[in-house]
Amino acid sequence: MLKLHDSTDRVEAATRLRSLEGQIPEMLSIEVLLDSLGRAGAFDLVLRTTHHDEAGLHGYLEHPVHLELLEWLRPRIAERALVDAG
Repeated sequence: MLKLHDSTDRVEAATRLRSLEGQIPEMLSIEVLLDSLGRAGAFDLVLRTTHHDEAGLHGYLEHPVHLELLEWLRPRIAERALVDAG
């Protein structure tokens, strides 16, 4: 889950994240959900990706396309929460 410094960036963030689909072999699927109510304390978006295993997750995290996206996204992140489920 991501909370952005400026919640109006959430649509662009979602578009950029969804554009990763098909570009990173280690990523089996991607789902991006946007907050639609804007309630106090809500995160701006949820990102869910799936991978065969932990090595696939690391391949995704280290892939040049993902790293390029992070150059744009990181400065916009105010807070994040992660779950690595197996």
